[in-house]
Amino acid sequence: MSFSKTAALSALLSLLFLAGCIQYSFTGTSIPSGVNTIYIPFFPDNSQSGLGDLTDRLNRALINRFVNQSRLSITNNEEDADAILEGAIQTYQNRPFSIGGDEQASINQIQITVRATFKFADVDEPEYSKSFTGSATYNVLENPVDGEIEAAEEALQEIANTAFNDAVSTW
Repeated sequence: MSFSKTAALSALLSLLFLAGCIQYSFTGTSIPSGVNTIYIPFFPDNSQSGLGDLTDRLNRALINRFVNQSRLSITNNEEDADAILEGAIQTYQNRPFSIGGDEQASINQIQITVRATFKFADVDEPEYSKSFTGSATYNVLENPVDGEIEAAEEALQEIANTAFNDAVSTW
């Protein structure tokens, strides 16, 4: 075999190997073989945020992340689960982030902290038990109500992404 054919074959094999690694890393195929289901109950809102659907939004974000980015399916009870993610919304802060020329806040920041525990059902010790914080800003002068809701949604998405990434990094 000539040098150019050997080099081309080596390059092709390297690309296939790298493509396999990328797929392995990001599609959830590294989930342990016996783990097929996850239970994610509603996280109680202990923050007194005033947003009535914060729990629903977080639950939806977590479920979407685990189902769409892994091969796991959701189960409705802990007894049927291979993995469990549970916790509570701890704090919700809505505070000035940027002050305008008239010394009034023009940009506010939403910051949400969630305490979460992730564990496999057949193991006593959790893989992690820690706090996750997400934040986002919004313009209070444009549409303060919708802006706050959108910023809260963005902060919850950040939390869901980090909780998911921390869970799969242990696999």
